[in-house]
Amino acid sequence: MDQLSARPWLAAYADGVPAEIEPVTQTLVDMLDDAVARYPRRPALEFFGAVTTYRELGEEVARAAAGLWRLGVRAGDRVALILPNAPQHVVAFYAAQRLGAIVVEHNPRYTPPELRHLFEVHHAKVAIVWDAVADVVAEFPSDIRPQHIVAVTLPDAMPWRLRALLRLPVRSAREKRAALTARPTAKGILPWAKLGRRRLPKAASRPTLDDTAVLQFTSGTTGRPKAAVLSHRNLRSNAAQSVAWVPDLVLGREVFYGVLPLFHAYGLTLCLTTALSIGARIVLFPTFDVTMTIDAIRRTPPTFLPAVPPIYDALARATVRQKVDLSTLRNAISGAMALPASTVQRWEAATGGILVEGYGMTESSPISLGNPMGPRRRVGTVGVPFPSTEIRVVDPDDPTADRPLGEPGELLVRGPQVFQGYWNQPDETARTLLEGGWLRTGDIVTADADGFITVVDRLKELIISGGFNISPSEVEQALMLHPDVVDAAVVGLPRASGDEQVAAAVALRDGAVFDDDGIREWTRGHLTGYKVPRTIVEFDELPRSLVGKVQRREVREELLRRRGQ
Repeated sequence: MDQLSARPWLAAYADGVPAEIEPVTQTLVDMLDDAVARYPRRPALEFFGAVTTYRELGEEVARAAAGLWRLGVRAGDRVALILPNAPQHVVAFYAAQRLGAIVVEHNPRYTPPELRHLFEVHHAKVAIVWDAVADVVAEFPSDIRPQHIVAVTLPDAMPWRLRALLRLPVRSAREKRAALTARPTAKGILPWAKLGRRRLPKAASRPTLDDTAVLQFTSGTTGRPKAAVLSHRNLRSNAAQSVAWVPDLVLGREVFYGVLPLFHAYGLTLCLTTALSIGARIVLFPTFDVTMTIDAIRRTPPTFLPAVPPIYDALARATVRQKVDLSTLRNAISGAMALPASTVQRWEAATGGILVEGYGMTESSPISLGNPMGPRRRVGTVGVPFPSTEIRVVDPDDPTADRPLGEPGELLVRGPQVFQGYWNQPDETARTLLEGGWLRTGDIVTADADGFITVVDRLKELIISGGFNISPSEVEQALMLHPDVVDAAVVGLPRASGDEQVAAAVALRDGAVFDDDGIREWTRGHLTGYKVPRTIVEFDELPRSLVGKVQRREVREELLRRRGQ
């Protein structure tokens, strides 16, 4: 029997953390309803100082659900969200869930070609979008264009005093009434203000635990993103596991900072589900900005911060420099990239709280491992399995064969948070989700005798930059569209912050003059900013295997050599 099957990691759990969570019985809709009933007067959301209570959130969700119902949304329909962090994002997410619809999250800064591909995959009936990208969606071909597009203007959720200070338009009562009765534009775009004006019919069904709640796109090794199917049970279980992991959370009293994008699996679970499940106040930020965050800290001190290492570094340095008190931040969890020990030391010196590293992937909703919230944590590892989570370390070429302790192998994960498969991709599902419910992570790890896991390599050649997974193949395809590029290889190069820099090696057509800035600008028209290579190097010829596959590992080694590493 494999030594990890005895779950040696349980001895490392913080006091009060259970080995198993109780099987969940609530859908995400039930979870929100419960929070509204328990904490009606407590703040649920805060946006630039404007506060929405749990009762108000429940009412807004019901009205928006009624509006979606009127637009024809029914159980199983896809509702696309293309929104930054804002109260409207939270309301739209739960309104779609209330009808048993499937939310499809998107990065609002994706380029038109990137968004268009995702809509080709999911065929959403309705899209609720940031008004800055509404026209992009409206111009999609008729076979993928949603039947209805609802445009959200973010400043509408700001306090009127701030709108005036920023010289944003402050609408009069007459203008607000006009917005409620506005007709769709010529492109069929409806204003968000018009969406929810009626009661939800009794005929509107509610979802069950095993219904699909979210399609969350994740980058694959073969090119374009795949849609991971996450059920209500998956997401509700991961929220329960996350709450159990931090035993000193106080129900109805915590203040979570939503600096992570809600469209990302990490931000979705910790802010859209976990925080609301305990009646926390979620302070939302449309993007991370140090000054904006410090202003919020002075106004509403946080108690819990999920983020990535560069954010912790930036905040710790700025708050020390500006003498801002961070002592209310008892707990912080870092994910999406390696957490440097120097960042942990800087953060804990600034706050007096604890910062630990966790591990996960979109396919596990996303968290499956974490360092204990206390003195038993081990900096440099990604921790131990969450409650109700099992792991194995296996031979990557034969996942039925377990590796001895201390020897590298592929990490497998099993638990209630593991996804249902990829949307309409049974072959990809079969390659990733093994018999018995084991999820192949594609990460090469070692396990010690206490069950702590250290990531040493990735089978998947994904690049992690700024907390986002980037498919090398997708970037290579964009580079190859350039008229001078005949071959391309994309890899990740390590940065001091713990994540990676996108780097590309290109071979050019005969007679072409290498222009790295020009190639970089070309890719900006096809890829969102974080995917654009920061380093582009010309190769006479890219290294290939006997079967013609580009050897990315050799490219990476050569780029590191040229960089002097």
